[in-house]
Amino acid sequence: MRSLRQLYICAILMNVVVLGSAPAAKCQNLPAPTSTDAQPDVRALLESVRQLQSQVQTLNSQMSEMRSVQQETALETAELRAELQRAKEQQNASLPAKVVGPNVLPVSHSPLSSTSQSTSDAQGSNASLDERVSKVEENQALLSGQVQEQSQTKVESGSKYRVRLSGIVLLNSAITRGSVDNLDFPQVATPSFPGTSGSFSGSLRQSQIGLEAFGPDIAGAHTSANINFDFAGGFPDTANGAAFGIVRLRTGTIRFDWANTSLVGGQDSLFFAPLTPTTLTSLAIPALSYTGNLWMWTPQIRIEHRVALSENSSLLLQAGILDSLTGNVPLGYYRYPSAGERSGQPAYAAHAAWTRRTFGKDLTIGAGGFYGRQNWGYGRTIDGWAGITNVSLPLGNMFELSGEFYRGRALEGLGGGIGQSLLLSGPITDPNTTVHGLDSMGGWLQLKFKPTEKLEVNVAYGQDNPFASELRANPASAYYYGSLLSRNRSPFVNFIYHARSDVLFSLEYRRLDTNPLDSNANVANQVGISLGYMF
Repeated sequence: MRSLRQLYICAILMNVVVLGSAPAAKCQNLPAPTSTDAQPDVRALLESVRQLQSQVQTLNSQMSEMRSVQQETALETAELRAELQRAKEQQNASLPAKVVGPNVLPVSHSPLSSTSQSTSDAQGSNASLDERVSKVEENQALLSGQVQEQSQTKVESGSKYRVRLSGIVLLNSAITRGSVDNLDFPQVATPSFPGTSGSFSGSLRQSQIGLEAFGPDIAGAHTSANINFDFAGGFPDTANGAAFGIVRLRTGTIRFDWANTSLVGGQDSLFFAPLTPTTLTSLAIPALSYTGNLWMWTPQIRIEHRVALSENSSLLLQAGILDSLTGNVPLGYYRYPSAGERSGQPAYAAHAAWTRRTFGKDLTIGAGGFYGRQNWGYGRTIDGWAGITNVSLPLGNMFELSGEFYRGRALEGLGGGIGQSLLLSGPITDPNTTVHGLDSMGGWLQLKFKPTEKLEVNVAYGQDNPFASELRANPASAYYYGSLLSRNRSPFVNFIYHARSDVLFSLEYRRLDTNPLDSNANVANQVGISLGYMF
């Protein structure tokens, strides 16, 4: 601007000099002019000066307008930069955490590229508000893309969305007195092997690996997925195969989470029986299975809706359909429909839970229901069902009471009835054999004592009771199950110490008391020591 103004002033002065020197040159070569001859030259000179003055005024006016435009442009640029800075701050505030090892840290950011290039596209005072907003949105979209690239964790995915690896390396060792169905995670006590009194065992089969992915928003819903494995899928047919556990799929789900509603599909635990006792000695199968704790990992689709009742209380409503599993053992590598799947319809379930904050923890009371039809061939169908109640009750800052209780029928597929569902009048392969569902009831209760953040003590008791009167009335059921069990009880106590947030030690004592129908109980005692490293 300044150089332009100087250029115009120099031009004006040069014109004045030229016009002034022309009459002087004439005077040197001609006789002295009369006053009449000089008047036209003077008038022409005055007219040129007036024109130059008019041009200078016009230039001054244009320069003033240009200064005004420059100030407005600078002001709009500053406003755009302020809006972009606010957008960046909001984006950083909503950025998810990055996992580094077991610790959760905020996602680190590298310096982002300058936004001066995008803001320089502002078109002065003629730019409309819509155009300015559009530019801010473009800048924010660019910033979001850069932030997504920076949020990539150490676990890289093909889709470039954030992926988190987690799991636990778990060493379990146990001294068992008596005989159980499974040394690594016992469920029932069995008759002792002649000439033996117990055993010592160790295993890493219950170690777990999990992956969780966080994807884009779809229709306003945050998308995510997870999958989990352990090594309790059986043993290879080789020497010392008990030490080489086979990888097993546990759960895997895909989630769509809106503000108050979620849609979940995949293989997951029973949402209508959400609680499980706390232990490190039985992770491959939830603790107190076959002793009142219903559980299963089954393919399902469910919908969840959360309702805020007040500032510190809420209501959770859940409903879904499930693959109707009935505990059938697959034959070889081929899959045939189970009795529940042969019914031609899924199983149905619903659950409602009320939660309120008490002592800084969640007090939860819930109730759920389950129904699944089963077809055992030859036109023989039975209805499996269950009603379940769950409770989690804080008792001050250090104590918490939790438990679940059920009453149902034909629940072998969910671990109810000590793994027994059927009442048979004869061999199941005989078309004339009648089939009925076995009624059962059970539950478990746990008291948690946590005097410090690092130490917790858990005392639990579980019991499952198939109706003994129904078993006695149908003794032929033993041909199908091998033996009939009328009651299974299991108390345990454990101490879990968190040496660090990722290193855990546990000592546990468990007793199994299993009653065959009208026979003496089988008893087993187990002391387990566990060492875990979480990542």
